[in-house]
Amino acid sequence: MKSLFWAAAGLSLAAVPAAARTLTIKDVTTLSRVGAPAVSKDGRWLVWQQRETDLANNRGRFDLWRLDLRTRNAAPQKLAAEAEVNETAPEIGSDGTVYFLSDKGGDDNVWSVPLAGGAARQVTSIPGGIGGFRVAPTLDKLLVFADRKPGAPSLEQPQVKRDPNVGSARIYDQLFVRHWDAWATGDRSQIFVLPLAGGVASGWGTPIVGQLAGDTPSKPFGGTEEIAWSADGRTVYFALREAGRIEATSTNLDIFAAPADGSAAPTNLSADNDATDTFPSVSPDGRWLAWAAMKRAGYEADKLTVMLRNLATGEVRALTEAWDRSASSIAWAPDSRTIYVTADDTGEAPLFGVDVTSGKVTRLTQEGHVSMVAPTAGGVVFASNSLVAPDDFWMARGRGKPVQLTRVNAAKLAGIEWPEVNHFSFTGANGDKVWGYALKPAGLAAGAKAPVAFIIHGGPQGSMSNGWSYRWNPALFTGAGYATVFVDFHGSTGYGQAFTDAIRNNWGGWPLEDLQKGLAAAGERFAWADTGNACALGASYGGYMVNWIAGNWADRFKCLVQHDGVFDARAMAYETEELWFDEWEHGGKAYFEDPAAFERWNPVNHVAQWRSPMLVITGERDFRIPYTQGLATFTALQRREIPSRLIVFPDENHWVLKPRNSRQWYGEVLGWLGRWTGRAASSLRPE
Repeated sequence: MKSLFWAAAGLSLAAVPAAARTLTIKDVTTLSRVGAPAVSKDGRWLVWQQRETDLANNRGRFDLWRLDLRTRNAAPQKLAAEAEVNETAPEIGSDGTVYFLSDKGGDDNVWSVPLAGGAARQVTSIPGGIGGFRVAPTLDKLLVFADRKPGAPSLEQPQVKRDPNVGSARIYDQLFVRHWDAWATGDRSQIFVLPLAGGVASGWGTPIVGQLAGDTPSKPFGGTEEIAWSADGRTVYFALREAGRIEATSTNLDIFAAPADGSAAPTNLSADNDATDTFPSVSPDGRWLAWAAMKRAGYEADKLTVMLRNLATGEVRALTEAWDRSASSIAWAPDSRTIYVTADDTGEAPLFGVDVTSGKVTRLTQEGHVSMVAPTAGGVVFASNSLVAPDDFWMARGRGKPVQLTRVNAAKLAGIEWPEVNHFSFTGANGDKVWGYALKPAGLAAGAKAPVAFIIHGGPQGSMSNGWSYRWNPALFTGAGYATVFVDFHGSTGYGQAFTDAIRNNWGGWPLEDLQKGLAAAGERFAWADTGNACALGASYGGYMVNWIAGNWADRFKCLVQHDGVFDARAMAYETEELWFDEWEHGGKAYFEDPAAFERWNPVNHVAQWRSPMLVITGERDFRIPYTQGLATFTALQRREIPSRLIVFPDENHWVLKPRNSRQWYGEVLGWLGRWTGRAASSLRPE
């Protein structure tokens, strides 16, 4: 099965003469990446941020682009692209002014530029910068968020003279001590509202969060999707998980409403729900507040149901209660009659429309991974990618076939021979239907077989679906000559909440059985996949599973690659930062309350059975699965005298993000696979 998105894009690439070749990491690290789309109120202009790779400085750099949606075959144009400056997060005001973040001068502040183009103008001048912003619909106020001490009366930071006699120690009295990749400093992301007049914001801002202790947006990944203005600009809605001694064990984000002038304390609109409430979004007509809510406290992967609150009466109803999918984003249609959501669904991540009156859900796209939804009166703009195409922007009008708006990487990908993509199913654990993908390398001779790269996704509540990845890209493995197979085992998303829940207290059980049966099914179904000459690879939960496979499916693989995986469940229970995840996954109790639940699936207990060569990779800034787990894995391998290699990235967290590091990662991983599967070294070069 080939992606319909790729089929459409191929028309453009076919016109560019280029020698046929396969995808390499050099290609991937130089691709342009689109993001943060915004559409003008009249539906004419699309504006977005676009990242280009600055390999010399080992980073990405961002510009703003625009596209005229009313002009047939219009070409994208740069809107704000000052050299050595990052322009990001565009938001278009009703008057056609484009507001955005710029780090010109060193700190992120709000700037603006007319849609027609011209010189950029600075809107805020906050020393130390801000994290993000939202412009009021009335254009008279600007909301910004920035890290400040809890209860800070304004954005102004008092000057604190450091005592030169004090040591350098960090001192804590409660968790979080560190989160994701940063040590706690005592600051919290908080909201402030500034007056906006004549295109310039003034003053130090009015605090909106009040005495609430917590981060809004939430950390480490929350953004403007967790903050919304009322249609009249008088109220701010935001999601916040209140801090305190329970913060490391709580998933209880709530939706708060606060007057924009700071005249009253925030009101908790979801106090009766102890689980996650997030993505507040106000309808354009001002009547409704939508958000997404989970039901079970302490569980970060429960189903997200779209909730609807009548802002006049306070009545709340669960709009998508009967739909067994989890909404991962919310965006209102301009007429306030439809809510657009995205959700994982059977190995894809489509766009759906939800009728506000009936709750009926209609699927609007078929293949590919949809994100970054921006509705207009003439249709809905969104980004979409697939296993064989990075993100571009598309537009859907009603139930018609989506139309591609951009082809930002056409020239860079010209001549690439893409793998054959096959979506297959089999009977897995518990007799359930389980899905997977198998990718055949381009140019594989008839009757020939290719060694298998068997990729295991993380999460574990996630999906290795028909989507593009810059960190684990299956097309890069097929480009190096490997048949690539991956399975959405029990615990994966997009198959109903019961299937997702099935991994709890079952980490090494049904998922392993699914992987075993899925690899066997792929070998039986696809003659070109040499499953007898295979290596297994995974990160995070996938890295845990690699460690589990080493002791519980020993000798099956020629080699293993373990990235940021759990080695010792006991140490993990005390070293990780978001305790709610680890405790929920093992029954809901702390290790000291129920050690047997953790030890049942603990890889460290099976090291005596390890025999397969293993490559171990970790990042020193990884506080989710601390790098000590990788060190322990490598120590076990060395003490067992098993061929092994340890790679430590001192400047990476749970993910490898920097372009040069990504090239090194793929070079090491493909080199390891080549060493043990017998692939020719010439096919394993990262460039």
